[in-house]
Amino acid sequence: MRPRRSRRTGPGSTRSSSAGRRTRAPVPPAATIAAPDRIGPHLARRAPLRCHRRMSENGIAQPPEGVGLEGLRSAAAGCRACELGEPATQTVFGEGPETARVVLVGEQPGDQEDRTGEPFVGPAGKLLDRALADAGIERRDAYVTNAVKHFRFTVKGKRRIHQTPGPEHLRACRPWLEAEFVVLKPEVVVCLGATAAKALISPSFRITQDRGHLLPWIPPGAEAAPDEADEDEDAPSQTWMLATTHPSAVLRTPEESRAGAYDALVADLAVVASALAR
Repeated sequence: MRPRRSRRTGPGSTRSSSAGRRTRAPVPPAATIAAPDRIGPHLARRAPLRCHRRMSENGIAQPPEGVGLEGLRSAAAGCRACELGEPATQTVFGEGPETARVVLVGEQPGDQEDRTGEPFVGPAGKLLDRALADAGIERRDAYVTNAVKHFRFTVKGKRRIHQTPGPEHLRACRPWLEAEFVVLKPEVVVCLGATAAKALISPSFRITQDRGHLLPWIPPGAEAAPDEADEDEDAPSQTWMLATTHPSAVLRTPEESRAGAYDALVADLAVVASALAR
């Protein structure tokens, strides 16, 4: 595992051979960054997107501070900020190295994830593994998590059927996701599906219109990046956000169109890989 970097750097950063530290490099090429005429009027603005914080502050989780990912995982195991923790088997926290440069955020754990306690291990997770590999991103180098840490479902016979989490569940669980970002300080955040994108970008975000573009984004607790490049190699640089379809949506696509849906997911992830490689 590579050593923990001292400061967050952007996807265009490189390491200095003498000091072993990242040096600032140009931002990703314009072709990969969403232009105003490509992302729709509701996102056509120059300022970086801030974390959406319009939800009520009542009834939300209260993660501990300064405990690292393992401490957060342990604390989240007993979370009962919403009612989803009661019927679920267990909390499914994020997984991956603290040095991860990219964080992938899904909606919520599914049936298999709820039983194993690990994110993205079911059919959608296997498809995500394949898509990451085809895009040139190693799963072991990424951190995967969900906007909601408990499985919401309804029982039909012997089956547990997925239910989309509501705004109250996103609100209750959001502090855990923000706490993960504080520890990880990712260079790129990938929203997998509409639920994650609406939670982190904007309630009006539409995957079909705005997917596959790098958007400047301000993580929780971070200051806006300066408009011009800073000469200081340790200066914080831009964090990027990209939204794409959830791998489970690819699995639900009719068979005759599934290959195209998968290729589109890989193409979106390839934009992330290209940004990280610069």
